Amino acid sequence: MPAHILGIGTAVPTTVLTQSAVRDLFLAQPQVDRLTARLIGAAFDQSAIDTRHTVLDELGEGSADASSFIVAESKEVLSPATGLRNDVYRREAPPLFAEAARDALARAGVEASAVTHVVTASCTGFYAPGPDYRLVRDLGLPTTVERDHLGFVGCAAAFPALRQAARICAGEPTAVVLVVCGEICSIHLRASSDPEQIVASAVFADGAAAAVVTGQARTDAPSLELGGFATALTEDGEDDMRWIIGDHGFEMTLTAEVPRIVGREVREALAPVLARAGHIDRWLVHPGGRSILDRFEAALELPGDALDSSRDVLRRYGNMSSATVLFILARMLEDPTLNDGARAVGVAFGPGLTVESALITARVPAAALPEELAARHPEPVAAG
Repeated sequence: MPAHILGIGTAVPTTVLTQSAVRDLFLAQPQVDRLTARLIGAAFDQSAIDTRHTVLDELGEGSADASSFIVAESKEVLSPATGLRNDVYRREAPPLFAEAARDALARAGVEASAVTHVVTASCTGFYAPGPDYRLVRDLGLPTTVERDHLGFVGCAAAFPALRQAARICAGEPTAVVLVVCGEICSIHLRASSDPEQIVASAVFADGAAAAVVTGQARTDAPSLELGGFATALTEDGEDDMRWIIGDHGFEMTLTAEVPRIVGREVREALAPVLARAGHIDRWLVHPGGRSILDRFEAALELPGDALDSSRDVLRRYGNMSSATVLFILARMLEDPTLNDGARAVGVAFGPGLTVESALITARVPAAALPEELAARHPEPVAAG
């Protein structure tokens, strides 16, 4: 019996950063020389990002607040110790997790009391008892809920989390699994002349997303059937995409080689999923950055509009690490033009370089079709 996503919820902090304002903030730092200024300008202006969200209100335009992250008068970006950054994560992550989870439950039409399992994923902070525990407390879930947490898996973590949920449903047909991915990337931003750190400062953002997964499709609204998962390691990339814990925050290595690796190796990495997929109607690709999407599109010889959802999420929200691809899946699930049986391939990239993918099929019962189409489907569409 395949698993189904019944509803997807999302949440972002209230403070919005325009890309131009963040660029100017980093350009104004005292250590910026001419070469660094050119690197900053290129990274921000070519990112295809307009806005991002952050829990750090002091980074917002017009803010006069000072903190461990910024000097109020000069707007100098500071470099707090990892412990101070993680304190912000412990304070700010749980409300985002909970907001996304409540949204997902509401959209799925599922009561919190029905949840039997929680699977969380995050790579931007650590604490115990962690986000999985807090969800039980904050949402009033049964204290008997079984919990799993995927830590430090990176941007690709949503698909392993959904895979875990699907396996739970396969073993326990009555299970209701709440999957939540949440990241506070902005607490690890830093002023630097290192090109890789500049790119990280230009693309990463804060956000959370959640999905309700069960072994049954909805009879009153669309759901997304999870038909298969695949994992592949590329030949190169171990030193090109890394995420390590330093004394002054988590340090991202994201070299210019990453898009080229994606372009060279993604077709082979996706071969198992593509062989099962047959016709593909939609591509749901994690927007690690504009150049990654460009290389992916070229490697798979996709039409120019195939990655529009990915590009729009990148433009509006930036790269929220593990949560981002769920924002894209949410668009498919909420699309009023979604057809029953529409087939999608979801793809995300993580450190290593790891390629995680999933085959996703839309299930749209007759009750959820527009009136003129529902007449052609007198019985609900079967989940299988």
